[in-house]
Amino acid sequence: MKNNFIKSTIILIIGGFISKILSMIIKIILTRTISTKGIGIYSLILPTFNLFITLCSLGLPIAISKQISEQRKKAKEIILPIIPLTLLFDVFLIIILFILSPLLSNFLLKNKMTYYPLIAIGLTLPFISISSILKGYFFGKEKMFPTTFSNITEQLIRLILTLTLIKYLMKYSLSIAITGVVLINILSEGISIITLLLFIPKHEKISFSDFKLDQSQIKDLLDISLPTIGSRLIGSITYFLEPILLTYALTNSGYSINDITIEYGIINGYVYPLLLLPSFFTMAVSSALLPVVSNAYSKRNYSYTRYKIKQALVISLIIGIPCTLLFMSVPKYFLNTIYNTNEGLTYIKIIAPFFLLHYIQGPLTASMQAMNKAKEAMLGTLYGSIIRCILLLTLSFLHIGLWGLLIATITNIIFITIHHFYYVFHST
Repeated sequence: MKNNFIKSTIILIIGGFISKILSMIIKIILTRTISTKGIGIYSLILPTFNLFITLCSLGLPIAISKQISEQRKKAKEIILPIIPLTLLFDVFLIIILFILSPLLSNFLLKNKMTYYPLIAIGLTLPFISISSILKGYFFGKEKMFPTTFSNITEQLIRLILTLTLIKYLMKYSLSIAITGVVLINILSEGISIITLLLFIPKHEKISFSDFKLDQSQIKDLLDISLPTIGSRLIGSITYFLEPILLTYALTNSGYSINDITIEYGIINGYVYPLLLLPSFFTMAVSSALLPVVSNAYSKRNYSYTRYKIKQALVISLIIGIPCTLLFMSVPKYFLNTIYNTNEGLTYIKIIAPFFLLHYIQGPLTASMQAMNKAKEAMLGTLYGSIIRCILLLTLSFLHIGLWGLLIATITNIIFITIHHFYYVFHST
């Protein structure tokens, strides 16, 4: 188990690093192709995209990973019955999104250019769902290479399409180009699914009867996934409400829609992505940690559980601390190199230290989910999100611009990290 954790972590870190480099290149190309205004519009629809990704996944990757790691049933019996239900739910979400898009675009986000990109989000959901289910299977088996390889392949496809397609679509309109950015996910996730299927053991014979709904199995998965998705859903809903609350408060405080869109684009297009660069490392640690902690905790091996969690936190800080110091000391270099801009310089210098807590939040959350503390994790996220929304709305009326958003974000990070840290070590 020790060797598996270290080996899995190393594979995920290397793969995550390559994927992050490719993602950075995509971001550079995208930023220079659709401009700051385009990034601003894309940032407005991104919370909706993240919300529907959370909804369509139903928390199944973690539930599947947990059940397979505990070896309760054969993997085929865990995965296949849930696929038809997931796809049916995706159709429901697509219909909901088609109905809500005019309201979101015209009245809540107050930007008509977001309409077609919002519609496009729905078309990507079935592909994202199936990809996430397959990744949950491999995580549960502690086979990290297939997922890592599929992620790299996915990013390569996204890079090629961003290079060739988005520049061409800009000839038509900015809105069409951003719609293309969303729709690229269909092909990239589709390639990811094909790649993952190639790693499925050849001896596994699958028939149509395997896809029949198994009520007991679905209930077992949902008992794990629904509390798990609760935390993500709360975070996604908060993120979804963010541009709506921000737009409402700031427009009523005298700020123009254009100024809000550009500044919001700077924060979500330059500042946050830069500060979240080391997150590939902590996500790798979290993904490798979940099946190990789940297995050890289910066997009541609490000392080993605590040891692995501490090890994961130390590893996260080893990469997080140097990155934070670099972001604080030379943010201009990173902004110029990656995004060819100096926008967001002051924001980065001030909030970078607080993101150090964010880097350890991933392993803490994964540990709570592995120890059947998903409900407590959900409540911590809920309280933090309520505080964030109240602060965001209140501070936005104080004529301090987008600083209200940053203060609310920092407060949220501090609260949730302390909350999760308490419950993880109180439980072990």
